Amino acid sequence: MQRILLLLAGMMVGLLLYQALPLLETWIASKPRAITPRGALMELEETNIAIFERAKPSVVYISTLQEVVDYWGRRSFNVPKGTGSGFVWDRFGHIVTNYHVIEGASEAIVTLANGLGYRARLVGADPRRDLAVLKIDPVPGVMEPVVLGSSHDLKVGQIVYAIGNPFGLDWTMTMGIISALDRVIEEENGAQIEGAIQTDAAINPGNSGGPLLDSAGRVIGVNTAIYSPSGASAGIGFAIPIDLVNMVVSSIIARKGSLLVDLGIISDDRINRLLQRRFQMEGVAVLALQPNSPAWRLGLRPTRIYPDGRVQLGDVVVAVNGRRVSSYEELLELLYSRAPGAPIELEVLRDGTIVRMEVRLEGG
Repeated sequence: MQRILLLLAGMMVGLLLYQALPLLETWIASKPRAITPRGALMELEETNIAIFERAKPSVVYISTLQEVVDYWGRRSFNVPKGTGSGFVWDRFGHIVTNYHVIEGASEAIVTLANGLGYRARLVGADPRRDLAVLKIDPVPGVMEPVVLGSSHDLKVGQIVYAIGNPFGLDWTMTMGIISALDRVIEEENGAQIEGAIQTDAAINPGNSGGPLLDSAGRVIGVNTAIYSPSGASAGIGFAIPIDLVNMVVSSIIARKGSLLVDLGIISDDRINRLLQRRFQMEGVAVLALQPNSPAWRLGLRPTRIYPDGRVQLGDVVVAVNGRRVSSYEELLELLYSRAPGAPIELEVLRDGTIVRMEVRLEGG
């Protein structure tokens, strides 16, 4: 009898446990899982984080407004036009961005890392190189000027970072490598960028005007364009090299809004170096001319390179106002130091003879 009672008791306990098992399982599963310690971050991750945290106070969000006139109501008002990116150039409140970001806008608002927006004024722009400089009143403790690098010594394969505001998503960082150098790109607004940096770091609409950084956190370019049939990132983005940006921005600030001078000569230092070795000459070979430019009206002759490899050397600029030039970068630097309308004397090597020509520079 006792055995039967024990057996029945055991069966009851088993039945109760069987019925309680789902409740017990739910109770256990509903508790938060234990967290597994991650351990140390990878060195690359530490670098990425440090670069972003150091660069964020230097990157700005730019929103533009466009004036609309209500003729019936005899009033005007501003409506949103677009968004883009930019970065703090110095402690005086200068902001660098692409010209196409602010083109056609009646007003621009610069949002800093503190999340507050500040009304900006246009200092000046160079539409042909798609660069513009804005200015806001300095905000101490918030605005941090970027750290500038150089673009003349970049190598394909270097790691780069793009920071900006793609599709209005503020302070977004992407990473990639330098895919190619010395590209020549022509933008929709007619700007032609020479020596552009190509990268596979994701660049989307809204990234324009933001900085391209190297692995030391230095700015090496200004993100400006993408190549994409769909309009979104397809792994091919372009940036204006910082050496050119540095010259253009400094000239815009120095002239307080005047457009940069332009001669209308198109050259390329890579091809120029090849021609220098081949023809044993020193100077800047004219490869092409901008239509209706001072150089075009002066009748300078561009070099012709034929499909079969034959080269017919054209004019070579060897000096500006008596100062020798050996690279296209040197030529641009000398031109940017001059004011629009200023006369300059060119020394041009033509068919083995030095020809002196005087020309007046135009606003670019």
